[in-house]
Amino acid sequence: MARFSFRGFVYVLIVMLGLLSAAPNILPQSIKQQLPTWYTTSTLSLGLDLQGGSHLLLAADTNALFEKQLNSFSSDLLSELRSQNVRYTKTSHSLTHKDSRSGSVVFTLRSADDARKVKDTAYQISAQPNGSSALDVEIKQSTVTLRLNELYTEQLVKDTLSRSVEVVRKRLNETGLTEPSVTLQGKDAILVQMPGMSDPTQVKKLLGTTAQMTFHWAANSQSEQVMNKQDAAGNTYRLEQKVALEGEHITDAAGVLSSENGQPVVTFRLDSAGAKQFATMTRDNIGRVLAIVLDDKVVTAPVINSVIPGGRGEITGNFTLPEAGNTALMLRTGALPVPLTIIEERTVGPDLGSDAIQTGVESGVAGALLVLAFMVAIYGRWGAIASFALCINMALVFGALTLFGATLTLPGIAGLILTMGMAVDAKILINERIREESKKGRPAASAIEVGFDKAFATIVDSNFTTLIAVSLLFMFGSGPIKGFAITIALGLVSSVFTAVALTKMLMLRVVKSKHKNTQDRAQQRVPLRFSSPLLRLSDKLSGINFLAKRKIALAVSVLLTVLSIGLFAKPGLHYGVDFTGGTMIELTAPTLTTDELRNVIESNGFDQIAIQEYGSEHHYLLRAPVLDSSGELENSNAKQTDALKRAISQADSEVSFDKIDIVGPKVSGGFAELSILALLIAGGGMLVYLWARFEAHFASAALLTVILDLTKTIGFFALTGIEFNLTAVAALLALIGYSINDKVVVLDRIRELLRLDPNKPLADTINEAVNSTLSRTVFTSVTTLLALLPMAIFGGDAVESFAVPMVFAVVIGTSSTLFITSTLLYLLGSRREKQGKAQLKPTAEEIKASLSHIP
Repeated sequence: MARFSFRGFVYVLIVMLGLLSAAPNILPQSIKQQLPTWYTTSTLSLGLDLQGGSHLLLAADTNALFEKQLNSFSSDLLSELRSQNVRYTKTSHSLTHKDSRSGSVVFTLRSADDARKVKDTAYQISAQPNGSSALDVEIKQSTVTLRLNELYTEQLVKDTLSRSVEVVRKRLNETGLTEPSVTLQGKDAILVQMPGMSDPTQVKKLLGTTAQMTFHWAANSQSEQVMNKQDAAGNTYRLEQKVALEGEHITDAAGVLSSENGQPVVTFRLDSAGAKQFATMTRDNIGRVLAIVLDDKVVTAPVINSVIPGGRGEITGNFTLPEAGNTALMLRTGALPVPLTIIEERTVGPDLGSDAIQTGVESGVAGALLVLAFMVAIYGRWGAIASFALCINMALVFGALTLFGATLTLPGIAGLILTMGMAVDAKILINERIREESKKGRPAASAIEVGFDKAFATIVDSNFTTLIAVSLLFMFGSGPIKGFAITIALGLVSSVFTAVALTKMLMLRVVKSKHKNTQDRAQQRVPLRFSSPLLRLSDKLSGINFLAKRKIALAVSVLLTVLSIGLFAKPGLHYGVDFTGGTMIELTAPTLTTDELRNVIESNGFDQIAIQEYGSEHHYLLRAPVLDSSGELENSNAKQTDALKRAISQADSEVSFDKIDIVGPKVSGGFAELSILALLIAGGGMLVYLWARFEAHFASAALLTVILDLTKTIGFFALTGIEFNLTAVAALLALIGYSINDKVVVLDRIRELLRLDPNKPLADTINEAVNSTLSRTVFTSVTTLLALLPMAIFGGDAVESFAVPMVFAVVIGTSSTLFITSTLLYLLGSRREKQGKAQLKPTAEEIKASLSHIP
């Protein structure tokens, strides 16, 4: 008893911590004012799709970075070789954009005897703190090839991106933006999220400008390496390639009006080291032209007439005052160490975000109420206990999300609703097991204990297979999809806790309190009563021969799959910009008809844009293909979008741009590859797990059925024309998890019955297993549908690609569990029997028992 009380204390403690973590999200402001700030501020953040804002994905141009470093090392090496009287002939310098490391500098030695000097000198100038060399030197027949070392380039990219994140964050903070988020994304990208910003045009200019400023002397007869640079007017300057002073020495800058002519200028101040260097170089080069180069453009090139002490200077140019201010801001916050290009842009208007919150909350509450009511209708007070545990489960999920500082997105809300439907499965499975034990005449407490024990392994197996799919969503998905994956994962973990631990404790408490004052031992041995119209109806659904029409069922399933493949080929999927790249704009133009909007677009030269009426009147969807296959949006779709917005705004001053998605080919191509990879790895991971937990033919039957479910769902996308986008991929992976969850329950029961009576005909065993789990299968499907239907009907276009296909998938997945998995397992098992193999491998206990008979 003491042990149970301690366990109960731990359970209550976990629940209380979860509730306390979730509470700040719903506490009224009057109560929050009386609580500590550190507690009340720990709330869930809303994603951009719920509160509105902009999201930019910036890719680092590593080619430029590698070329700069290779140039620097090769210049130093060649200069050092000349000082050592090593003669050479430079032959080539190349850098391919497909594989940056293949960039090389090649030169030929006059004497092969100098090879050792080249290698030693290369190591000296490129030695790293860890003792390795940044340069790989290859010498063949006096021909020297220099390349950057692979380990060095990996570390270089890592360090450069870390510095870039800091520079981007400083620039955004200088603009006064509210809580911008800047994080690394993958190996070579930076994700910028700006809540509340509906027009990121100005920010794109700031982030798309490197602001690398250098000082160069004009070339003369003594200059060794010379380059040509132009100014804004097109004038060309011959400058020394060697940098006279780096812009990193700038500590402060400001855009002001000149006291001499009233024109906008940028004033700057250097640090102490830079000030000394600037004074020395101007003293030694009086009469020479010193050019200031900003991002490969000469902004000013004055003649140095005297020494410039103090480290202060002024940059003149054809600036407007805002341009001077922006230039000063970028110089103050530091230059980006590598150029950044915008490869993805998404903007959600605040009105659309608030609508998403409302529809998400309303559909979620409606789904939850339907599920809770259905559970009570099935199991009465035991269903009420399960519903209470389900509420605690959802509260624990919110508490965990809050504790981890997660961001709630629209896919995250979809994940919560789906989690609710799937979490009911464990409760139904347990109640059905307890019901079975009660029918055998077990006393209430014993039925609960045995029922929980028998359900535990099935719950773990089914949830673990779902977690495999969910983990892939997290690994390969973007921000919102990662949130969806985290939500389901936390929901599944907390579901196991509330189902196996909390629900059991509550049920035993109810039973023991009921019989606490009962002295009649016979009364204490009375089985639990489960009685409701739905249960009586489900009990009548027994004795069905699911294998009787197995050939017809399998033929229909294969036919539907073939038709789905045909629909995939033609008309094909209606791919969103996540896959195709390009631009998609949702807008509301109150004063423009469809024809007027089309005329505005075409008259401004936007011929490739498709217009579609979308939802309510005066609400439109515009689509434009990728304009630049190089993957850079800064000079293609992004600029086109800005010009298009200006044109439409001039035609309708009341226009509102509800949502803008711009995706470059680099992102869309990578997303398609990762989606296919995620589906393949999900299938492989589940196959391996099921193969380990069950027999090979069990795993094969389950996986083949899931593949059939998957193809039919893809065919559903093609048939209905629902957009196949990032959310749709989440739906497919969720389908895999849900479908395999459903099938594991049946397979587990078949395995259990085979162990009890291995000599029973396989067809009878499979039919008995499917019939004995039929109530659970149907009830779980109904509860999941009840959770999903409000979202599918009222959730709006934002979750259409998830909710509607999931409703279809639940229906298909349930029917395939009953008819297709059982058929495939029967066919594979019959083949196994013909080969003289047992349906199950012997357990360790069986092997031990058989060995004990050997003398």
